Amino acid sequence: MDGAELDEVLAFLAAFDAGSFIAASAMLGRDASIVSRRVSALESRLGVRLIERTTRRLAPTEAGTAFYRRMRAALSMMDEASAEITQTSQVASGLLRIALPSTFGQRWIGPMLSVFLAAWPQVTIEAEFSDRYVDIVHERFDLAVRLGDLADSRLVARRLTSNDRIVVASPAYLAHHGTPASPDELTRHACLPNSRLEGFPDWHFRNGETAEAVRVSGRLIADDSTSLVAAAVAGMGITVCARWLIADELASGRLVRVLGNWQFEHSGGIHLVRPSTRYTPLKTRVFADWLVEQFITPPWDA
Repeated sequence: MDGAELDEVLAFLAAFDAGSFIAASAMLGRDASIVSRRVSALESRLGVRLIERTTRRLAPTEAGTAFYRRMRAALSMMDEASAEITQTSQVASGLLRIALPSTFGQRWIGPMLSVFLAAWPQVTIEAEFSDRYVDIVHERFDLAVRLGDLADSRLVARRLTSNDRIVVASPAYLAHHGTPASPDELTRHACLPNSRLEGFPDWHFRNGETAEAVRVSGRLIADDSTSLVAAAVAGMGITVCARWLIADELASGRLVRVLGNWQFEHSGGIHLVRPSTRYTPLKTRVFADWLVEQFITPPWDA
């Protein structure tokens, strides 16, 4: 298979996965018309229709589905062969593509990358900071960091640390309105709920064997934790957010923890995930081991 034929196959695989030439072009970084022409060239070379085009979506034919499975398996075998050879090397090298949550990645992992690159000068990192769900298998990322629960069984996961969420408020708010001693007292306070939190509009707590759910309300509801933290610092009420997000506010005293004896449920963990393949390239393995080591003590607790 020469380079042109490989480009045709990659265009077809991307179109099959994405369901449209426009979405496939975004995955490949190519114009949609180029992707379409390459798929057409592949069909012409094979003498068979692989994808039916409609005005709304691409629909693979039976032959297209069979070809996809064989080509995807073949590329996986090529990746494994390359990774196996890399395992014999004592020096990590090559391009490492990682996907990171936007705010968390920029705050806590981005500043670490230069340290890793200094230790491994033959590795190049391409990092995407985004809150979109990244399909690391089809988009060919080596690693990703995920916040919360994991649902993709195709991935190999390593836990970095817990994603603890805590209840906080400003000292000024508590001085004026009092400090709740139990979750049920939150009903008498101005709260700042995140509409994206599991269980919304209730906050769920646990203290040992005791569980309690409280319906909270307030004048500001948002799906962005950063905005709610700013409102809490301004004395607008009590909110719940991840400890990693408010490390500076806690250290400076602009926010203080409330209901410290109660654990906020639906916190989940912070995981490093990679595709499930037999062989892991050395560049991937050394970065994963290194990152896990950085979180033995979470940097916001250091």
